[in-house]
Amino acid sequence: MTALRLADGPARFLTDLYVTFWLPGLVLTAALVVKLPSILKLWRDPLLRAVGGLLLFACAVFAFAAPGTIAWTNRVTGVPNIAAPWVYTLITALSACWLLLVVHWRNGPTDHREKTRRATRWVVRLYAAVVVALWVLFALADVPVERVRDLDTYYAGTPFMREEIVLYLLAQAVSCSITTWLVWNWIRTDGLDAWLRWGLRFLGVGFATNLLFSAAKFTAVVARWTGHDLDWLNTNIAPSAACIAATLVAIGFIVPHVGQYLRERWLVRRRHRDLGPLARLMRTVAGSREPLALRATAEMRLIRRETYIRDALLQLSRFLDEDLRARAHDAALALGHDPGRAQALAAAVTILDAVEVLDAEGPDAVGAQVRNAGGNERRTVDGDGAGDGDGGTGEADTSYLLTEIRAVSAALRHTEEITAVRTHAAAPAESMSAHE
Repeated sequence: MTALRLADGPARFLTDLYVTFWLPGLVLTAALVVKLPSILKLWRDPLLRAVGGLLLFACAVFAFAAPGTIAWTNRVTGVPNIAAPWVYTLITALSACWLLLVVHWRNGPTDHREKTRRATRWVVRLYAAVVVALWVLFALADVPVERVRDLDTYYAGTPFMREEIVLYLLAQAVSCSITTWLVWNWIRTDGLDAWLRWGLRFLGVGFATNLLFSAAKFTAVVARWTGHDLDWLNTNIAPSAACIAATLVAIGFIVPHVGQYLRERWLVRRRHRDLGPLARLMRTVAGSREPLALRATAEMRLIRRETYIRDALLQLSRFLDEDLRARAHDAALALGHDPGRAQALAAAVTILDAVEVLDAEGPDAVGAQVRNAGGNERRTVDGDGAGDGDGGTGEADTSYLLTEIRAVSAALRHTEEITAVRTHAAAPAESMSAHE
C-alpha cells in the first residue's frame, strides 16, 4: 500500500501521512514537570519565568492545535474557526518566550541589566501588539466554513484572514531566526558545562527545525496565491516539523537538568565506593562496621561513611609514626610518583603500619592511648624500643588524613605500590641499624 502511494508521487504520500500532536506534548509536559520545582521556588528569576512560559505555551500550542481540539473549541464557542486566532495567539506568545529566554539566558541575572530590561520591554510590547492585531483581523475576516486541518491554505486569499496568516507566520519566523542564531553563537562560547552545551545543541536544532514549519506554511500559502496546490506542505510537512522541533526543544531543556542530576548522583556513589578500602581497614580501629541504613539516601550513606572513617582515624592518630610517613613520602617521590600521589601513598603506609600495631597490641590499645594522652610515650615501628622524644617521632598530624581520605583510600587499592614504598622507606632505617 505504501509503495502504491509512493508511486503516485511524494505529494500524495505526504498528504496521507498522519501526524500526532500528543507525543511532543507529552515530552514538553515532562520537561515542564522537571523544571517546575525550580520555577516555583525561584519565581522572581526572569530567566526561569521565561523557561516556564515557553514550556507552558508550547504545551498549550500542541494541545489546542490538534484537529480534535480545534473542532471542540469551535463547537463549544459556537464561532466557526475561532480556534484559529487562539492557536495563532499561543504560537505568537511562544515565539515571544523564545526571545525572552535567550535574552535573559545570554545576559545573565546581573550583567547588562538595563539592556536586558529594554530588550524585554521591546519584545513584550511588539508581540502583544501582534496578538491584538490577530484578533482584530479575525473579527474583520469572513471565514464561515470550518477548516480543521487546512485553514491557512483554504483562506490564504481571503481579505483580513490572509493578513492574519502572514502576520503570525512572520512573527514566528523572525523570533525563530533570531533565537536560532543566538543559541548557535552561544554554543561556541568557551567554558560551558558539557551538559548545558548538549542541551543548547538540541535547542539549536529544534529552533532551526521550526524554521521549516514557517517555510512550509509560507510556501503553501504563496502557492495558493499563484494558483498552485501545495497544501500537503501545510497539512503534513509543517505539523511534522513542528512536532520534531518541539520534541528537540523539550529534550534541550531536559538534558542539562537530568544530566547534571545524574552526574551528581554518580559522583556521590563513586565517592562512597572509593572510600570502601579505607572504611574496611578502619573496622579494626572502630571494632565494628560502619552504620548501615538501607533506606538512607546516597548522600546520607556517604556522610556516614566519611564520619565513620574520620572518627576511626582520630582514634588511630596516636599510633601514627610521623617519621615513617616522612620516609614513605620520600620513597614514593624516589619511585617516580607525583607529589600528590606520594603524599597519599605515604599516608596509606602510615595507616597500615598503625593498624598492624593496634591489631598486635589488642582491642584495649586505643583506650590505653587515650588514658595516656597527656604523656609523651610513643612506640617504635618494630615495638622493640621505648620511643621517647629521642626516637624521632613527632606529634601526629592528622589534618591531611582527615581532609584527603578519598586519595588515601584510592592508594590502598594499589597494594604493589604500597609494598614498594614500604620496602624503600624501611631500607634507610635498616641500613643505619646495620651500620651502627
